[in-house]
Amino acid sequence: MSSPSAKLALFEQFALVAKTLGHPQRLELIEQLGQGPRSVDMLAEKVGAPIANVSQHLQSMRRAGLVAAERRGKFVVYRLADASVLAAMQAIQRVAENNLAEVDRIVRGYFRQRDSLEPITREELSGRLRDGTVTVLDVRPADEFALGHVPGALNVPLDELDARLSTLDPDKDIVAYCRGAYCVMSFEAVSRLRVRGFKARRLEEGMPEWAAAGNAVAS
Repeated sequence: MSSPSAKLALFEQFALVAKTLGHPQRLELIEQLGQGPRSVDMLAEKVGAPIANVSQHLQSMRRAGLVAAERRGKFVVYRLADASVLAAMQAIQRVAENNLAEVDRIVRGYFRQRDSLEPITREELSGRLRDGTVTVLDVRPADEFALGHVPGALNVPLDELDARLSTLDPDKDIVAYCRGAYCVMSFEAVSRLRVRGFKARRLEEGMPEWAAAGNAVAS
């Protein structure tokens, strides 16, 4: 039989991970690191927070085994420890989606107003890419696109979309994606495209999930 003290010691370590994940800005940092390795300065810029605050969060996440760090010249660059960190965030999302009324209210009030259609799955997109019957838009900023993207995707950051509509083929279906399942940029892009007559859908998740599922990634 296992020792109760050993079991409790394990639960304490599990609780450390759960406690560390229990902060909205740390979840936002995981979303950012899901796009690729980042320096503290870049992460602070991305999430709009002071460098000192972001550094403290990252140190806590490192102690809990969620991120790893290495020094590159004068910068410290962080990355997710492994794919299980992203899976843990997805599990939290699923529990909240299934059991919290406030999550349902936010999803209905914001996200579904902009996109009531079912998103396209990774499997369906893979098939459409092989057939050449779809235009894929990566609406993340250019620096995130450079870290890795769906092969053949066009980088059209959301703030450039309106100016570049004339470059898109109106006869092809468009699939837009960004950082994850609730990345507002893809919802907004699809909404704008449909208003202008394009046949547009979202990828059900984002680039990190696409890569974690073993799909090809270009960079």
